[in-house]
Amino acid sequence: MVVPHHGTGARLARHRLAHELAGLVPPTLLADLVAVLAELVGNAVRHADPLPGGVVRVAWRLRPMPEGQRVQIRVTDGGSASGPLMRAASPDAIDGRGLHIVSGLASRWGVERDGLGQSVWAEFDPVAATRPDLVAAG
Repeated sequence: MVVPHHGTGARLARHRLAHELAGLVPPTLLADLVAVLAELVGNAVRHADPLPGGVVRVAWRLRPMPEGQRVQIRVTDGGSASGPLMRAASPDAIDGRGLHIVSGLASRWGVERDGLGQSVWAEFDPVAATRPDLVAAG
């Protein structure tokens, strides 16, 4: 999907992801996906140039695995002079924690650059069905 290179872009992307993946992935994984997508789109809007047309491209892919769905989220923007960097944020800082959140929730993440800009991606390994927080109380 394509969202505006504006603060509303993250909201639009979050809502679409939550709607499309509800019921396909466990609720706790969906919450992590929504949080990471919001961070990546927010970072694209704050720190990178837009793609032509003033937009950011957002995509996700599910890959079935025996133990559940592997999910990859990708946010593509026009790039910036200095790519995404994890910063040290003081306890009272109002920003600087976004990529720490991504790193803490995703199994892995990275950046790819091409002639049009950059894509920041985050991948989530399948969640085992035996995780206590995913097992329904009986």
